Amino acid sequence: MSLDDAAVRSAVSSVLPSVRDDLAELVAIESVSSLPEKSDQVRRSAELVAEKLRQIGCPDVKVVAEDGHPAVIAHFPAPEGQPTICLYSHHDVQPTGDPELWSTPPFQLVERDGRLYGRGSNDDKAGISVHLGALRAFDGKPPVGVTLFIEGEEEIGSPSLARLIEKYHDELVSDVFVICDATNWEAGQPSFTTTLRGVADCVVELRTLDHALHSGGFGGVVPDALTTMCRLLATLHDEKGNVAIKGLKTSPAPDLDYPEDRLRAESGVLDGVEWIGDGSAVSRLWNKPACTVLAIDCTSVADASNTLAPVARAKVSLRVAPGDDAASALDALVAHLEQNVPWGAQVSVTRGETGDPGIVPFEGELAETARAAFRDAWDGTEPVQVGCGGSIPMISDFQRAFPQAQVLVTAVADPDGRPHGIDESQSLDDLNKACLAEALLLARMAR
Repeated sequence: MSLDDAAVRSAVSSVLPSVRDDLAELVAIESVSSLPEKSDQVRRSAELVAEKLRQIGCPDVKVVAEDGHPAVIAHFPAPEGQPTICLYSHHDVQPTGDPELWSTPPFQLVERDGRLYGRGSNDDKAGISVHLGALRAFDGKPPVGVTLFIEGEEEIGSPSLARLIEKYHDELVSDVFVICDATNWEAGQPSFTTTLRGVADCVVELRTLDHALHSGGFGGVVPDALTTMCRLLATLHDEKGNVAIKGLKTSPAPDLDYPEDRLRAESGVLDGVEWIGDGSAVSRLWNKPACTVLAIDCTSVADASNTLAPVARAKVSLRVAPGDDAASALDALVAHLEQNVPWGAQVSVTRGETGDPGIVPFEGELAETARAAFRDAWDGTEPVQVGCGGSIPMISDFQRAFPQAQVLVTAVADPDGRPHGIDESQSLDDLNKACLAEALLLARMAR
């Protein structure tokens, strides 16, 4: 079905109510992939996506799994001589935390002040809704070939993705991959993500005693494990807050200003709290490594007594700069922890997961076609090329598996969406514009 721009706009406008309805149905399913007790909900979420694609008229839809949570693969065959575009999003979500902290029930889509609230409304069920809306605008007959790959494990690091790509490689081959799972520069301004940080983590355990001791009897001579852990963790950064782990790389940052007042508003940092690190804000957020202590296991405050703790454990996470390698970065983190233990404490480091950073070139005819489609959908607002401080390791998996394809990392979300957090939300206006942008891209890709 071939449409000019005016016809595409009209068709998208007519299907926008269904985009919101799709999102409401998807948000209502508690597809938390990290919780085993929610595995049936993850399956239900995949089945709903598959059913919606069949309702649109997709002739080839299946729910697949390779020793993991289910994904959906669907095909709208390419008309003669036309390219194929693969549209990616994921249908799994993060846990909600304490539901009582949410302003409205987390698994109910609620509109408030132009935003849609609910778990997954932003990350990444909005992306699925955009894909469905764009395909509905063409009445299920897009002018180019369309493959959909809707994953069910992105929030737990895509552990079975490599197996899925290997098994279904020939079915996923495409000229362009649109990964709709990033964040726009701000509400009202679209972006294409061109760099992403990777991730690595580990758990470090320190022991100083074979049993707990009375702090009055031995304090001042015997080091307790928690104080020892505090001193070790403090060596991860220098006095300014820069990561102090040797051997990590950085990459060039774009010349893009992130105003301090906007950064404070979007981050929610408290009055008087200073920034850490050196360099521009975007370089620290996107192009330099970051190290975070995620958790510490030791005696809780409620259970505290005057005791020297014999053992303490901490989980440490490292965001790896674009151009670096997650495995070697994890080696550097482990080496730092092992070599900087104070007072001769016994140390044990258990390596965790890694996900590689990514560099996604945005150049060539297809990239320019995408740029124009998104600019026009956002009423002439020029898209910004941005980095991502978070990790989407599956992008590197796609680049390795399909090296000849153009990869475009697009977004529906904005920085105020609070993905993974309390009161996650999505701008309704940007949701509608993202749907139009994708429909325009499909129309303009037709040769």
